[in-house]
Amino acid sequence: MHKKEYSLNPGNPYPLGAKPNSGGVNFSIFSRYATSIELLLFESSESEYPYQVITLKQENRTFFSWHVFVKELPVGTWYTWRIDGPHDPVGRGLRFDKQKQILDPWARAISQKNWDRGAACQPGDNLNRSMRCVVVDDEYDWEGDKPYNIRSQKAIVYELHVGGFTRHPSAQVDKPGTFAGLIEKIPYLKELGITHVELLPVMAFDEQDVPPGTAALGLRNYWGYSTHSFFSPHPGFCVTPEQGTHLVEFKDLVKALHEAGIGIILDVVFNHTSEAGTNGPVINFKGIAGDVYYHLDSYDKSIFLDYTGCGNTLNANHPFVSRFIISCLEYWVREMHVDGFRFDLASALARGESGAVLHDPPVLWGIELSEQLARTKLIAEAWDAAGLYQVGSFPGYRWAEWNGRYRDVVRRFIRGDLGQIKELATRICGSGDLYESQGRLPISGINFVTCHDGFTLNDLVSYNEKHNEANGESNRDGCNNSLSYNYGCEGGTGDPAIVAIRRRQVKNVFTILLLSQGVPMLLAGDEFLNSQRGNNNGYCQDNAITWLDWTMAEENADILRFVKMMIALRKRHSSLMRRNFLTGHVLPTRNIPDIAWHGDSLWTAPEWENQEARHLIFTLAGMEADETDLHVAFNMADTDLRIELPVIEARGWCLSVDTSLASPEDIVASDQQHVLPGSHYVVSPKTVVVFENKLL
Repeated sequence: MHKKEYSLNPGNPYPLGAKPNSGGVNFSIFSRYATSIELLLFESSESEYPYQVITLKQENRTFFSWHVFVKELPVGTWYTWRIDGPHDPVGRGLRFDKQKQILDPWARAISQKNWDRGAACQPGDNLNRSMRCVVVDDEYDWEGDKPYNIRSQKAIVYELHVGGFTRHPSAQVDKPGTFAGLIEKIPYLKELGITHVELLPVMAFDEQDVPPGTAALGLRNYWGYSTHSFFSPHPGFCVTPEQGTHLVEFKDLVKALHEAGIGIILDVVFNHTSEAGTNGPVINFKGIAGDVYYHLDSYDKSIFLDYTGCGNTLNANHPFVSRFIISCLEYWVREMHVDGFRFDLASALARGESGAVLHDPPVLWGIELSEQLARTKLIAEAWDAAGLYQVGSFPGYRWAEWNGRYRDVVRRFIRGDLGQIKELATRICGSGDLYESQGRLPISGINFVTCHDGFTLNDLVSYNEKHNEANGESNRDGCNNSLSYNYGCEGGTGDPAIVAIRRRQVKNVFTILLLSQGVPMLLAGDEFLNSQRGNNNGYCQDNAITWLDWTMAEENADILRFVKMMIALRKRHSSLMRRNFLTGHVLPTRNIPDIAWHGDSLWTAPEWENQEARHLIFTLAGMEADETDLHVAFNMADTDLRIELPVIEARGWCLSVDTSLASPEDIVASDQQHVLPGSHYVVSPKTVVVFENKLL
C-alpha cells in the first residue's frame, strides 16, 4: 500500500525523540557536529524502502538539536535517521556515515527483525539490515497503580531472567519467554514470599553481540548486558513487538506485579553500550556524537577506553550524557512505574571524562538527588572491569551495594574454610565496618551468595571447577575462583551421602542469608536446586542450560518448602529486618542485649581470633516486649557441637530450624513448635539450627 507524503513544519527541539500529539508527531535528535540529517519513514519494521525521506534544513536546527514536525503522521509509523558530518575518528572521535541507518536513542520501542550486526560494523548503507524505531503513544490505563514503596529493611529480592524464567516447556505458560509469560508465574512468586523481582536487562539489547567462537556455535547474547536503546523494552520479551506493543506489554507486567504486592527492580547497563569498540557496529550513539557519549583515548580518538571489558565505556559524567541517563531513569519510574534499579558495573559511572575516578561523580549524585527518584531503590554493583572496587565506598548515601564481601565469606564458611567467623559475624550484622562510619545503614548492603553471574547454588555445592566449554571460548570465560566445593564428585551423582550433604549445605546458605541484617537477594531457581551443569557464565546460553526446569520444583519440593518457610520466618521477626545497626546494648523493653555472642559457654565471647573455629552462636532479641527472640548456631565443623540454651525469664525455647534433619522436621512452622524440655542441644556437623522462644 502506497503511503501519502506528509506535510511538515519545523517542529521543536524538545522533547528529544518522537512525541505524538493530536496534530502529528514531533521528532528531535541531538547531534552537535552533524551537517545534514534525514528522517526516513517506513510502513513496517520490515519494509524494504522508506515511503518518505525528510531532509532537515537550517530551519530545523536549534543549537545542537535537529527537529521536524510531521503533520497527521499516525502512531505506529516506523522510522530511522541518516546523519552526515565529519568523519575524523582519530583526531575528533567523529564517525559520521551519511548512508548508515541510525536508531533514535530516545525511541520508546524498536524492532530487531532485519538486524545484521556485521553490516553495521562495515561502512556504508545497511538500509535493509538495520533495526528500526516506531512511534508509540505513552497513554495507558494504570487503574490507580503507582510505584510500589516497600521499605528496604523488609525487602527480599529475587533475581530472574524474563526469558529463562518461562521458556522451558515445563513452565506451562501460554507466552513463554515474555513479559506476559512472567505474569502467569506471579502466583508462584507470591506464594514463595519474595517482595521484589530484580529483572536482568529488559532495555533493548543486541542479541548478536557475542564473540566469534560463540557466534559460530549459533549462540547469542542471552543475559542482555549489551543495551543500545535505553528507553525501549526489549522486543524479544514481547509477544507482538512488530506491532509496537512494547510499552503496553511491559506496563501490564508492572501492574500485575504491583497488584500481587511485588515490586520490580531493573538491572540497567549504563556503563557501556552494544556498539563495542573501534571495530564495533554503528547503531546510534557512534553515528550521532561518539565524541560525547564514550571515553576516547586523548591521543588517538579512534581508540575507545574500555573500563568495562565490553569494548567501550559510556562517558557518563559529560553533562549531556549525565542528563540522558537521569532522564531515562526518571522515565522508567514516571511512565513505567518501576520501583528500583540495579546498576551493572556501577563504578564505571564514577569515572570523569578523562577516565579518572571522581570523588563526587555528578551523574551518581544527580541520580541520588533527583526528586522523581526519591522513593526509588538504587543498587550499585560497586566495581568495574578495570580494577575499581568500591564496596563500602560507593559515592552517595542512598545507594545500596551488592555486597561481594558477604558472598565470599559465606561461601568460604559453609565449605569449612578456617578463620572466617569474625568476618562472618560482621557480615550477618549488616557489614557495619563498610557502612556505619559513613552514616549509612544495614540496608546499604544487598546480601547474596549466588546471582546470575556465577554458579547456581546447586552448582556451588556440586562442582570444584567451572565447565563453560559450551560457550565456545575454550572454557577461558567466567570466574576461576568460585569458592565452591563438590563434596567428592564433580557434578551429578547418585551417591546418597554426597546428595545429602549438598542438600544440607543449600539449606545452610538459605538460612544464613535470611538470618542476616541487610537486604537478602535470591537467585531464581536456587529454591528448587536449578543447575546449569557447571556453567558459571551462561550469558550466551538461551537454551535448557539456563532455562528454569520447573519439574525440579516438584522433584525438590522439600527444598522449596524449606525456602518458603525461611522467608516466612524472616518476615515474622522484625529483629531480622532492622533499619539500624545492632549495638550489643541491653534493650530497655526486654532487659537483654539486642545481640549477644556466645563462645563455648553462654555469655562468653567467641574466640574471634581462633583460626580453627568453625562455629558461631548468638542470641538475637525481639525488638518489642512481646516479640519472639532467636537463638542461632552455625556449625561448619566436621564434629558435633553441644550448645546451651540461654535462660530468659518466662520463656521457653522451641526448635524452629535444624538443617541436618529431613523434611518436614528440618523447619517447623511457629504454630507447630513445642518447648524443648532440656537446656542443651547437639548441633550436627555442617548444620545450622535456629530456636524461637515462647511465653510460658
